Amino acid sequence: MQIKSLYISTQQKGAGSLFVTMGMMEMLKKNLHRVAFFRPIIASDNARDYDIDFILNRYALKQSYEDACGFEIAYVESMIASGRENELINELIGKFKKLEESYDFVLCEGIRRLVLSSSIEYDLNLKIAQNFSSGYINIINAKDISAKDIYEDIRIEYDNSSIHCCSHFATFVNRLDEEKYKELFLKLKDFSHNVYLLEEVAELDLLTIEDILDGLDAKCIFGTKNDYTRVIKNVKVAALTLDNFLYHLEEDDLVIVPADRSDIILGLFGALYSKAYPSISGIVFPFAMKPHENIKKLLDGLSSFSIPILSVEMDTYTTAHSISKIYSRIRLKSERKIALALGLFERSVDVEGIERLISSTQSDVMTPQMFEYRLFDMAKKDKKRIVLPEASDERVLRAAEIILRRGVAEIILLGDEQEIRENSTRLGVDLSGVKIVDNHDEKLLKEFSDAFYEMRRHKGLSYEAAADAMIHLNYFGTMMVHLGYADGMVSGAIHSTSDTIRPALQIIKTTPDVSIVSSVFFMCLDTKVLVYGDCAVNQDPDAKELCEIALASAETAKNFSITPKVAMLSYSTGESGSGADVDKVREATKLLKQKEPELLVEGPIQYDAAVNKDVAKTKLPNSKVAGDANVLIFPDLNTGNNTYKAVQRSSGAIAIGPVLQGLNKPINDLSRGCLVSDIVNTIAITAIQAQGVRG
Repeated sequence: MQIKSLYISTQQKGAGSLFVTMGMMEMLKKNLHRVAFFRPIIASDNARDYDIDFILNRYALKQSYEDACGFEIAYVESMIASGRENELINELIGKFKKLEESYDFVLCEGIRRLVLSSSIEYDLNLKIAQNFSSGYINIINAKDISAKDIYEDIRIEYDNSSIHCCSHFATFVNRLDEEKYKELFLKLKDFSHNVYLLEEVAELDLLTIEDILDGLDAKCIFGTKNDYTRVIKNVKVAALTLDNFLYHLEEDDLVIVPADRSDIILGLFGALYSKAYPSISGIVFPFAMKPHENIKKLLDGLSSFSIPILSVEMDTYTTAHSISKIYSRIRLKSERKIALALGLFERSVDVEGIERLISSTQSDVMTPQMFEYRLFDMAKKDKKRIVLPEASDERVLRAAEIILRRGVAEIILLGDEQEIRENSTRLGVDLSGVKIVDNHDEKLLKEFSDAFYEMRRHKGLSYEAAADAMIHLNYFGTMMVHLGYADGMVSGAIHSTSDTIRPALQIIKTTPDVSIVSSVFFMCLDTKVLVYGDCAVNQDPDAKELCEIALASAETAKNFSITPKVAMLSYSTGESGSGADVDKVREATKLLKQKEPELLVEGPIQYDAAVNKDVAKTKLPNSKVAGDANVLIFPDLNTGNNTYKAVQRSSGAIAIGPVLQGLNKPINDLSRGCLVSDIVNTIAITAIQAQGVRG
């Protein structure tokens, strides 16, 4: 039976309701445009509900906070105590139905049963789910109970939902250790209902610097926002002399130390740079003290790496005691934890099975989130090895961590392994699953130099020049792709576009059916994704080259599940204009239709007629493309580059690219101003391109 709403419920604290909600929302937003979130019961009207704020912001849901929440606990309990339970349920149904009528799907998250007073003898969450006609999901916290008791809870929960005439959708058993996981797996072998077992991941339960900032109302007086995601494994109070305290220092410690203990402060930063000592996660100064001005000056000069220093008003003991009471949370900007959580969820559940049970409204709508989620999905189906030559860049290391945690691709970094490992540790980045290749490895350098020399000697390349070229990271990485050590490469965070493309043209070369390398940008607008080509490579293509660019762009669109409708752009629409520029586009369109008669193509056509249906009705009323084009081919680089940037900056569109096309194997370029998310998306795209490489 297909359903249009789900209700997530748990009894215990720390069971991971937000974690499961996030995993389910990830699947919903991948397939549906209009998804709503609803919490029928919240703790209080005086403070905004954390889960509501997180989900609305994380998934950019188009609903207000007020529409996402029902009533506070005090009101709910007073209604039930006064015998007005049916009135309460009717009020909740009214709020829920308002969402159900306006959205494709509603995901509900209940409140923990144990938060409700003992006077409520039944499970209110079940009763609400029953009245919403929602599929019911229950979560069991396995942390402190035996496998036998967990198994009994699973059966009881299922029977309980049946008694209340709820449609049991799934049970999630969270926070299992390895032994209990194996035991339960065997016990549930013949259990016919959906039960998903999720193993405990220690980091998800660890505090981060951001938790400390919020929990203590602390101020960050040194460090950057990138440091806020650092995890904390232990809290230490530095009450000893430096030489004795160093004995007790452990990886990812948070150290509480008065600001006037300059010896300890310098010792901790010395440990950060030393290979002999672990790296801590941060420092807390109690009493709102500040370091001596000379110590501050010294720290400000340490630009390579930093650890955050926080300041709090309270004393040392109160600070340590207060930290012990802080609860770890998945936070909106904690991309490391989010990637880890989603990776665990996707590995542990039958995503395709769940998606089959969820009703999907057929729609042409494609939001930026839907497109990005689908990129990850496509890449995971056949994981490829992507080499990243720029391992010295912090953004690249952070992107590699996210890719590994989400299971999108296998990552190869180039450089000195010890140096990369030390850098990642200092940055608080986990690269335990990455492969590192030394680009100064003599055996590989000889193999690569030999291959490049044989490839280019007919063009006058000497062996010495071939060997010199292979010293460069992009040449080395490109040769790895060419010789099968990697399936694709992403570069450009610190190198120019020409530095990325030149080795690709010399080593990878173009596919037999393509004479020109070109590029596209995926322009993710509010409700659709457009493909722009070529906005990055070819300055002034002729008609034949323009035809090749259009063919490659249409093929790229198909590879990413976009049915191409190609608009050959010009300053004139149809037969109305003349001149060399419009004639070039007209000739390119003619060639394109000859080569691919089944492809939907229109040209020459102006941009407004290509994407706006009202304009299209006036200018080209009988066109199958006009007003609905999704692959837009610009006549030259000047027009294309300016247009994509204008659309990106003026509309808030997400521009993913440039994505290179026409090469035998995928090599992709980044902007030097790219964000971590840009690198993540480009890696996913490169991995998908690599899946289509033949031979």
